[in-house]
Amino acid sequence: MLTQGLALPENPTATWVVSVALRRVDGAVLMQRRRLDRAHGGLWEFPGGKVEPGESAEEACVREIAEELGVEIDAAVLDVVGFASDPARRLVILLYTATRWRGEPLCLDGEEIGWFAPGELARLAMPPLDYPIARALCLYISGLPSSGAGPKGASPARP
Repeated sequence: MLTQGLALPENPTATWVVSVALRRVDGAVLMQRRRLDRAHGGLWEFPGGKVEPGESAEEACVREIAEELGVEIDAAVLDVVGFASDPARRLVILLYTATRWRGEPLCLDGEEIGWFAPGELARLAMPPLDYPIARALCLYISGLPSSGAGPKGASPARP
């Protein structure tokens, strides 16, 4: 079961990635454009990155958001939104959301950042796995259940 403090096995069979949807009071969601010199360069994504060995998913969220946006989030305010996976690439992306953080987000590791209404997310050019987690976020915000992305406490199946 996906709970606070999810830690990876010592020799994971998949690459686990966390992403965080920061949401302002007006409902806007922060997205960042990937650096042009990286895979999927120039596409919009939820900020985040790989979970390091021995690190919980929430710890990775806190670290990645500090590195990429220069803001501090408390792991206790993170809510699990859902996940997406690519079995062929053995990749699992976990999406969290937070509505509280300290500091003003800055673009420290991408081409640019922007705030978008939830309804605009599907029209952004994104990496393939960001589309299902963007849909899960919109359903999460609306309070509707989603398939493939569960409420807090849902568990992605490990490959």
